[in-house]
Amino acid sequence: MGRGRVVLERIENKINRQVTFSKRRNGLLKKAYELSVLCDAEVALIIFSSHGKLFEFGSTEVDKILERYRQCCYSQANNVVEEGTQTLYQEVSRLRANYESLQRSQRHMLGEDLESLNLKELQHLEKQLDRTLSQARQRKTEMMLERLEGLRKKEQDLGEINKQLKSKLEEHGQRTEAIQEPGNPSTVARDNQLKVHTPQANHKDSEPNLQMGYNQPLPPEEAMATRNLAGGSSRNQGWLLEGFPQAFPT
Repeated sequence: MGRGRVVLERIENKINRQVTFSKRRNGLLKKAYELSVLCDAEVALIIFSSHGKLFEFGSTEVDKILERYRQCCYSQANNVVEEGTQTLYQEVSRLRANYESLQRSQRHMLGEDLESLNLKELQHLEKQLDRTLSQARQRKTEMMLERLEGLRKKEQDLGEINKQLKSKLEEHGQRTEAIQEPGNPSTVARDNQLKVHTPQANHKDSEPNLQMGYNQPLPPEEAMATRNLAGGSSRNQGWLLEGFPQAFPT
């Protein structure tokens, strides 16, 4: 009866895990030894257990094999670096050539360094300049049309605002004329109020201020002048009576 298929996952049982580690470690070391003997290969095997214990096997000295491995990795890294450097150098050279070509074309566009061009290159440059000039004129026309369209739209908006303000001004003028008309009810009511209030104020001002049975106190200066006037009147009356004979018997 064949053995069942083993599921490759971590063994939870600690004892079974340790037993399996020991069996498979010995088998792996045996296979490494057989490979080194049968194939005349340099084999180095390093194993660390879950507790950190080291197990190793080397067909020769393990340090020599590891040093050879380092040199091999270093040489491969150098090869990769050299290949990357060569690629970058080629890319830089290509970009430098493109930059110089663009600078030369720019000088030709500005009318400089034309002595080195032949007739065919000059004709090509002329066609290129004509095409560039045509595109610049077309773009300029488009920009002028866009600006003109914007100004027309602004004019329409200002015309609408002007119409609104004019209508509001006309409504305000009509309302003012309606208020100032003689037959307007508001104007008639205002005139009646003025006619009612004005005579009452004049009547109040024209009424005599009579006070009966009430002696209004006078200021000290007026009271002194009144007494002096009263005393002089009584003396004058006595003087007048002395000059006339008594008409009535006493």
